[in-house]
Amino acid sequence: MGKLFGTDGIRGVPNRDLTPELALRLGMAIATYLGDGARVLVGRDVRAGGDMLLRAVTAGLLSGGVRVYDAGYAPTPAVQYAVRTRGFDAGIIITASHNPPEYNGIKLVGPYGIEIERDAEKRIEEILFEQQFHSVHWRGLAFDVKQEPGVNEEYAKAIADRVDSKLIASRGYRVVVDCANSVSSLTTPLILRHLGVKVYTVNCNLDPFFPGREPEPTPETLKELATVVTAIGADLGVGHDGDGDRALIVDERGKVWWGDRTGTLLAAFTAEKYRDLPRRVYTAVSSSILVEEYLRPLGIEVKWTPVGAVHIAYSLLREGGVAGFEENGGYIHPPHQLVRDGGIVVALFLELMAQEGKKASELHHQLPEYHAVKLKLPMPREKARKAVEVVKEQYANYRQVTIDGVKIFGDDWWVLVRPSGTEPVLRIMAEASTPEKARRVAEEIVDIVRRRVEE
Repeated sequence: MGKLFGTDGIRGVPNRDLTPELALRLGMAIATYLGDGARVLVGRDVRAGGDMLLRAVTAGLLSGGVRVYDAGYAPTPAVQYAVRTRGFDAGIIITASHNPPEYNGIKLVGPYGIEIERDAEKRIEEILFEQQFHSVHWRGLAFDVKQEPGVNEEYAKAIADRVDSKLIASRGYRVVVDCANSVSSLTTPLILRHLGVKVYTVNCNLDPFFPGREPEPTPETLKELATVVTAIGADLGVGHDGDGDRALIVDERGKVWWGDRTGTLLAAFTAEKYRDLPRRVYTAVSSSILVEEYLRPLGIEVKWTPVGAVHIAYSLLREGGVAGFEENGGYIHPPHQLVRDGGIVVALFLELMAQEGKKASELHHQLPEYHAVKLKLPMPREKARKAVEVVKEQYANYRQVTIDGVKIFGDDWWVLVRPSGTEPVLRIMAEASTPEKARRVAEEIVDIVRRRVEE
């Protein structure tokens, strides 16, 4: 049997890997899995082919008797929020999140708004590949797709209501937002206006070709944002990915901070604000060891998970905690919803700044200092898996964590080597006490992989 679902849904290039025929059959398989009469909310980001894929998936859902409601253009967390609060059985979002512009994807979430579990993905794949589709009598096809208005507005208001908006407004903050030419343009400026913040925007026009920058927020892709923040003397910058479920913070000096650093600060803040929550955080194996260094002395337990927000979300659902986060800018705030949400990151960080009376740079400099290097080598997933085994063997005498790929710990450095779950690349993440050492460690891994795998 084939494999469709990756780390976060199904992704590929439209009309090459992700065809309307596949989207149609996937919709039929999802309808068969959910059952006749299920209510499903659909939405999409701005990517090319989105309307084609949405209509094909919708046709498959209708064929199986599913009732479909359309939220239109909306960030992924806005659709997820509406699925849970409006009582839908599931949600489907047409998005490829942070992937390069030529990609698109199909993401399925359950009634909590969380991505469906792996067992459910396998069952849907079985239905699709074995063509065990359920279709309804013609009388069951009389239900038309309904528009579902107000999803973005309700989501933005819910975030603003989660924080002390009066305190934030009293500070007179000025914030620059880079929305990656996609759907967070429809919500993050609105959230900030609810909070009484002066908003400036970069790359906030909707454009499926992403002319401003790549959809993945990194210190490299957010250089323009950092320049604008310092040029106008703003208090903060925030850079989103293509579907708005991630956010990286840029401080007033133009420094772009990785999400595990911001997540660590927000987790400590949340633990004090919500004392009834278990003092526990879940973070991906790709996060920095500074998470443990900073949070454990505060009495907050740190649990490592495989990369992918779905692992963190279900851990929080089952066991509870104050936060879940990844270094890529994904952050889960349990009092709001159990999915990563770029909008809540902005609101919480402003509340933290306002409460502490500190600038963004001052807050981040409270954390231990490490320097990160991230690389990716294009290669088929089979070779990427082989590369992981080669690195395990090469560093057999070092402490290793093998939850997802392999993470090697040195004296003042670590490196994670893992196959991407969303594209055919090997991801290499290194961190060390100096930028030079981090680069040296990452390049050593690249050299090993090229000599022993690629050649």
